[in-house]
Amino acid sequence: MSNDSNNVSRSSRSSRYKRIILKISGEVLGNKETGEPICAQSLQRICKAIKAISDDQVEVGVVVGGGNIFRGLSGSESRGIDRTTGDSMGMLATVINGLALMDCLEKMGVVVRVQTAIPMEKLAEPFIQRRAIRHLERGRVVIFVAGTGNPYFSTDTTAALRASEIGAEIIMKATKVDGVYDKDPKKHPDAVRYDSLSYMDALENRLSVMDSTAFSLCMDNQMPILVFDLEQEGSIMQAVRGDSIGTLVS
Repeated sequence: MSNDSNNVSRSSRSSRYKRIILKISGEVLGNKETGEPICAQSLQRICKAIKAISDDQVEVGVVVGGGNIFRGLSGSESRGIDRTTGDSMGMLATVINGLALMDCLEKMGVVVRVQTAIPMEKLAEPFIQRRAIRHLERGRVVIFVAGTGNPYFSTDTTAALRASEIGAEIIMKATKVDGVYDKDPKKHPDAVRYDSLSYMDALENRLSVMDSTAFSLCMDNQMPILVFDLEQEGSIMQAVRGDSIGTLVS
């Protein structure tokens, strides 16, 4: 009986992907106008989108940045804080964001687990690859926080690493730009957006898809990266269904 019902749920899944890593920056959780690091409306909107794809039988791992609270590199440069200390502060900022996402999702009825690269057993589980995969197989959303647990690595690198470890099919990088351009679209009105790119094209043209460490890890493991605009209504669902959106690097 359970096998039959499981087959029905799988066959009714409208998404193209079964398991993804959704990478979101910390800035998308904030409100620049009010200065709130975590805006309730932004949090609700993102969590509703995550719930929708989880309900569509997509296994979702989330990597969230911490730039709305503290960004390691720029924060250490502007405040005179040691880079290693600054990166540690940035990793802790991702924990705050991860807990906010967890709380909001749970209030929507989504089962969530937060896994951290830095041991803090009172707040989150330690990252254990097999446990993370098991959570995903059971339909739980897993939020990966505290980066890789090491300074000098960005949350882009965390996304690339976790995607490879859990066997994700794609990294979906939700940003405030609707894809990858040949030059900065904010400075150049004639900038051209790519629908798709190869890893080598992105490297040769020095296009900012991810930082070099994260990008190399994706290229080595043949992990596709989809860059799209999180602000666009329904964009996350469009992305998991394989609709034409953003820029696919593969």
